[in-house]
Amino acid sequence: MYKRARLKDTVEVPPEHLGDVSPDLVKRLLQDKLEGRMDEDVGSIVTVTEVHDLGEGAVLPNRPGVYYEAEFDAVTFDPEMQEVVDGEIVEVVSFGAFVGIGPVDGLLHVSQISDEYLAFDEENQQLASRESNSVIGTGDAVRARIVTKSIDERNPRESKIGLTAKQPGLGKHGWLREAREQEQAAGED
Repeated sequence: MYKRARLKDTVEVPPEHLGDVSPDLVKRLLQDKLEGRMDEDVGSIVTVTEVHDLGEGAVLPNRPGVYYEAEFDAVTFDPEMQEVVDGEIVEVVSFGAFVGIGPVDGLLHVSQISDEYLAFDEENQQLASRESNSVIGTGDAVRARIVTKSIDERNPRESKIGLTAKQPGLGKHGWLREAREQEQAAGED
C-alpha cells in the first residue's frame, strides 16, 4: 500500500529563486507539483521526502524559469488488489460505508459488510442489523479486502476502490474482537 520510491521528474525553478537552487527548494517545488497526483506506475504521491540529485538545469525559449531534472525519494500510496487494509468509516450512506484507507476512500457496499440485512439509520449515520443488533457507523475501525479498483490519473478524487468485509477475519474491529473472545470462552469450556 505505502511504498518508498525513487523517482525522477523535471521541476521549474522560478527566476526569483535562481540564487537559491538547493535540494530543499527543489523538494518544496516537487511537493507543490506532485503531492496528491496519481501516477499509474507508482500510485498516488503522498509526499516527497528527499532530493538526491539535481541536473544542470536547462533554459527553454520564452520561459522565465530554469528547468532541473531531479532524482528524489517519495512516499506513494498504491492499493493492491486482494490487499487487506485497516481503515476508519468516514461516511455512512444507504448503500454502504465509505472507509478512509490513506489518501482515498474505499466503498464497503452494504452487501459486502454482513450476511445479515443491514438497515440504514440516517439520523445516527449507521447501518444496523435487527437480527443480531450489530451496528456499524462513522468512526468505527474496520478491516477489509480490496476487491476492485479503478484509478483516475486525471482526477484522483474520482478513483474508486471497492472493499469487502464478508470473509473470515474481516469486518468491524469490535465484531472481530467479540468473535475471538467467544472462541476463547468456548475453548475454555
